[in-house]
Amino acid sequence: MELHEQILQYVISGLTIGAIYAIVALGFNIIHNATGIVNFVQCEFVTLGGMMMYTYYSLLRIPLFLSFFLSMATVTLLGAAIERGPIRVAKSKAIIILIFITIGISSTIRGTALLVWGPDNVPIPSFSGEKVIRILGATILPQHIWIFAITIGVVIFLQYFFHRTLIGKAMRATAVNRRAASLMGICVNRMVLFSFAMSGGLGAVGGMIIAPITTTSYDTGIMLALKGFAAAILGGYGNSTGAILGGLILGVLESLGAGLISSKFKNAFAFFILLLVLFFKPEGILGHGESERV
Repeated sequence: MELHEQILQYVISGLTIGAIYAIVALGFNIIHNATGIVNFVQCEFVTLGGMMMYTYYSLLRIPLFLSFFLSMATVTLLGAAIERGPIRVAKSKAIIILIFITIGISSTIRGTALLVWGPDNVPIPSFSGEKVIRILGATILPQHIWIFAITIGVVIFLQYFFHRTLIGKAMRATAVNRRAASLMGICVNRMVLFSFAMSGGLGAVGGMIIAPITTTSYDTGIMLALKGFAAAILGGYGNSTGAILGGLILGVLESLGAGLISSKFKNAFAFFILLLVLFFKPEGILGHGESERV
């Protein structure tokens, strides 16, 4: 394979994983804009997406298409339960306390997943076969196309939801100013509940669509979510457009670095880029523009 073909292959691989980072980053942003916290349970939302799909499809023999939506619904409900339970019951307005609560919940879920599913990686089949597609010397799996298509679908859905529906507009208002939203008759607690639920669903989608390529296990979501968080910072924490841009940029740079320099440093590239951003442009590429929040 010639150099230009290798670079094209790295870019395709980078865009694939970058799309996952973007979806996870959107999940981080939604909860941050609604509550101001960093939700570390996002790691487990990603993990549970893949593991629930494995359970429904491989263990319970439910058709793949139905398993996808059942898994997303399950993790969405878990996200809502976390907000309705530990987060709301804590009744704390201190951001640091809420962050530590999410860390504790994340550790609990991860330990439970280890007991339920064990430590081994488990496979999930591709959504439409394994036949390789060749483009300009680079290879694309059908699952890559599914990842791109689903990511685009998620972005379109979120744009429509937040700009065209009453609940979406109420969530945006809550993100901008919770007190003013409450005075306007918006139930802020309900908007926060929706934020956790949507974040759970987004994390699950990310975990499910990447699983056929990487397999999945009880701790798969840790690194994916941390890199998704890095993507959110890179794009501008709280900025939805920045989350998408940051995820794609991070994925491509990581893939090029691993391919052209050394795969040993693959995981280090994302955090090195994060450090550079924090040093030289801490507000991220697109900053924290109010109009783009949520």
